[in-house]
Amino acid sequence: MEPINEGNYPVALMGELDPNLSRWLWLVKWLLAIPHFIVLFFLWIAFLVSTIIAFFGILFTRRYPQGLFNFNVGVLRWHWRVAFYCLSVLGTDRYPPFSLEPADYPATLEIEYPERLSKGLVLVKWWLLAIPHYLIISVLQGGGAPRFGGLNAVLVVIAVVGLLFTGRYNQDIYRLVLGINQWSMRVAAYAALMTDRHPPLRLGE
Repeated sequence: MEPINEGNYPVALMGELDPNLSRWLWLVKWLLAIPHFIVLFFLWIAFLVSTIIAFFGILFTRRYPQGLFNFNVGVLRWHWRVAFYCLSVLGTDRYPPFSLEPADYPATLEIEYPERLSKGLVLVKWWLLAIPHYLIISVLQGGGAPRFGGLNAVLVVIAVVGLLFTGRYNQDIYRLVLGINQWSMRVAAYAALMTDRHPPLRLGE
């Protein structure tokens, strides 16, 4: 993964496709990941609470409390690992770690900490300014839940059916799926007030 710099968007999501994926394990990964789903349920509640607290912190001080920021990055990172494993990509057979911290895992996420944030943007960016992205992602990700529909789900199903019969995950589909998830995560970080930079309307980095 390239380091984040001023020329890149401050949300860097990457995934490394496993070249030796099992032909059949994807059928039961969602079942194996149930412990993660339970933990993430509570983590997302905490994420929402910490984002609300951060909203007021930004409104009065222009700063996102560092501890809350690190926690929210950790939740997004954990979510992305599980999504890469069993929901949005099915790109690895390695079981995700139970951790908010960076780890040696094929799905990675880093978000650059903002030293200052706009008091004005915090009032509108998470709903008004993000509306175009929400509309697009509702098509790409089926309202943010790939397992329930959307282009991402269709592409992943095509990819894993191909894997079942050929033993290979189509590289072109993988790049498109990864791009959709990169876009989605940039919007998620923007809506969670973690950056003032409006997400680009494009797939990929």
